[in-house]
Amino acid sequence: MRLPCPYCGDRDAQEFSYRGDAGPRRPEGEDGLFDYVYLRDNPAGPIRELWYHANGCRNWIVVTRDTRTHEVHGSSLARESGA
Repeated sequence: MRLPCPYCGDRDAQEFSYRGDAGPRRPEGEDGLFDYVYLRDNPAGPIRELWYHANGCRNWIVVTRDTRTHEVHGSSLARESGA
């Protein structure tokens, strides 16, 4: 699979570290922390994911990818997309 890095262009996915779904936000207190850490959805279809370009520009990016086909629909820097 190839991922489009906003700085480096299309790169092999092995250059990146996968973090997971870009949607969940860490709760302020301890209420909801268990759900945040352990209970995640596993949707079939388009999802926004966080990836770290470890062997490249070292930026966090948000990749929109379809989990059924692995088709990548685009990416942006995490700091610009609110992730």
